[in-house]
Amino acid sequence: MSRTIWWQDDHPALLDQTKLPFEEVVLHCRSTEELAEAITSLRVRGAPAIGVAAAFGVAHAALLAAIGPGDIDAFQARVHMAGEQLAATRPTAVNLFWSLERMRARLHALSASEPSAAAAALLTEARAIAEEDAAACRRMGELGAALIEDGMSVLTHCNAGALATAGIGTATAPIFVAHEQGRPLHVYVDETRPLLQGARLTAWEMDRAGVPFTLITDNMAASLMRQGKIDAVFVGADRIAANGDVANKIGTFGVALAARAHDVPFYVAAPISTIDLATPTGDAIPIEERKPEEVRFAHGHRLAPDRFPVYNPAFDVTPADYVTAIITERGILRAPYAESLAEACLGVLQKGSL
Repeated sequence: MSRTIWWQDDHPALLDQTKLPFEEVVLHCRSTEELAEAITSLRVRGAPAIGVAAAFGVAHAALLAAIGPGDIDAFQARVHMAGEQLAATRPTAVNLFWSLERMRARLHALSASEPSAAAAALLTEARAIAEEDAAACRRMGELGAALIEDGMSVLTHCNAGALATAGIGTATAPIFVAHEQGRPLHVYVDETRPLLQGARLTAWEMDRAGVPFTLITDNMAASLMRQGKIDAVFVGADRIAANGDVANKIGTFGVALAARAHDVPFYVAAPISTIDLATPTGDAIPIEERKPEEVRFAHGHRLAPDRFPVYNPAFDVTPADYVTAIITERGILRAPYAESLAEACLGVLQKGSL
């Protein structure tokens, strides 16, 4: 698996996903502004990876704030400002806010510490968030692999692999684990318009891992299900509401509709940090709308003139009724989701809980 986001020397480093699959470029973020731009421009993307990036961003801001004279109040104000800047990057992925809440809680607990000691503690916390995400990915892979029978063909949408996390992925983790176990399977990879995360990223990961796959356009999925060529769907999530509604990359709901029509299991894989019990239903999930140029262009090539109006939501919401099960590091959850999600989240920091 490729590394997505990591701490290098004294700053966050990441694999620039806008350059894949043709170039592997490492981006070194030495300021909060650079990291915020990397998140906004999707150089780092995927809900868990964004959360890890934000934690490293806060830790980096703390290290810079601890340089030179200054009291703990001034230090905390600078770190808090960096957190606010990172929180403004993308509104839908709740892992971003969960991670910032956790870093803020750690910062608050360090109010009596010297800036240098507080900065070191925040870096330790950020590294723990990354390590815990990697462990959660591995656990989801082990649990989810049991849902894949030998010879299955599964469909993915967008990228929920290693590039979206600090580990082996969420929705692709069961695929990678099953492949590691030597079990035969095949993956159909949705290209995922408009930014082609499936074609550029998931296919690249499958190729590197040696997993048999076929790249398809988004509008082929329903037809393949009708032909009996898809046995299960595995997708990730950017936010899961308390009732089990799931926000994921735009087009996911259409895949869920097709899966329901053809009696194909539809699985969502996400860590506990993606569950937002403070959001009652999918209707309350903020949906990011991105620039029209992402639709008017495809990887630098113009498809439509500027005078054509564009609607470009980054995500859609799949109602809980269409979700067969939710794979988390704490187990495979099933309906009624209001109960199973609440039980799985016991003792877990939630967005807005501080």
